[in-house]
Amino acid sequence: MKEKQGRFGEFGGQFIPETLMNAVIELEEAYHKYKGDPEFVAELEDLLSNFAGRPSNLYYAKHMTEKLGGAKIYLKREDLNHTGSHKINNVLGQVLLAKKMGKTRVIAETGAGQHGVATATAAALMGLECEIYMGKHDTDRQALNVYRMELLGAKVHSVTSGTMTLKDAVNETFREWTQRIDDTHYVLGSVMGPHPFPLIVRDFQAVISKEIKEQVLEKEGRLPDAVLACVGGGSNAMGAFYNFIEDKEVRLIGCEAAGRGVDTKDTAATMATGSVGIFHGMKSYFCQDEYGQIAPVYSISAGLDYPGIGPEHAYLRDAGRAEYVPVTDDEAVEAFEYLSRIEGIIPAIESAHAISYAMKLAPTMGKDQIIVVNVSGRGDKDVAAIARYKGVEIYE
Repeated sequence: MKEKQGRFGEFGGQFIPETLMNAVIELEEAYHKYKGDPEFVAELEDLLSNFAGRPSNLYYAKHMTEKLGGAKIYLKREDLNHTGSHKINNVLGQVLLAKKMGKTRVIAETGAGQHGVATATAAALMGLECEIYMGKHDTDRQALNVYRMELLGAKVHSVTSGTMTLKDAVNETFREWTQRIDDTHYVLGSVMGPHPFPLIVRDFQAVISKEIKEQVLEKEGRLPDAVLACVGGGSNAMGAFYNFIEDKEVRLIGCEAAGRGVDTKDTAATMATGSVGIFHGMKSYFCQDEYGQIAPVYSISAGLDYPGIGPEHAYLRDAGRAEYVPVTDDEAVEAFEYLSRIEGIIPAIESAHAISYAMKLAPTMGKDQIIVVNVSGRGDKDVAAIARYKGVEIYE
């Protein structure tokens, strides 16, 4: 599927104030200039391999496969990247691009803190000033990541408007960008926002599916039957899906945060409960109330606690190319504990949503079939929160 003029079918676009138009036009022109530039490509590949630690492993989850008794399960270990998540792929590309554009300052939003930590890391590496916007509720539940960002030299702004979560952090970052577009690049963290961000972030994350395809062909001599990834805005999922979109025999399954259930208001399952709307500069699916206002959402996972989804995902769902399934908090926590105990891998609570669905799907498939699950981040940041969720008192 080819995007046209910043659109994925009817989704995408540039629904932004006039004050930002020059900034996104400048960004689009710079991206098209540098993405094929041999020097830029070589610098980025060097950063990905020698700084981020790519390629990440494709790990055969032997114990999980044997216990579940169905399809063979592989885990794409994005949690092993430097800074502990897939976020570093996109951030190294965007911060390098910002430096080429002559920007001296980067700003970013973050939910779980992984994108903020990655941005602060890349800014420190490349010598750029860095400020991060994070909802007050998220700074409380991800305090360790706030300290990591500050340790890396970033200034962290605690956003107290709205629900004090990722949605409000995005609002504040866009607002800040309108004030200083001359020297500042907004390192948007997911495949969302106005064009060209969904395209840029997807392209920088597509290294995940490129590696999965190469690695699974080497190990199994065939493509997988299904690729699973968690979905909030959708960057790790789009990265895991992208190079399989034309391989129609491969099921692409996004696992979204159902919170306390899709039949309650405490959910962030956009595909299951949302409708088409316009927000944060794009047309896509969003959780909305009866008046068309963006509805408050909830998930145990700060990284999936967002009321919308990237426009390319909306297109893939409506085109019938990708499936999206809800996973509740309880199911994600069960999967968080399951993978920790059975494979010795503590996944991010975001990634645990995809692990949970793999636990349901694998037993329904044959032993000759293959599932790949993208473990988008490591779970160190979530250990205290999960302990509290389970009623365990711990002291950090």
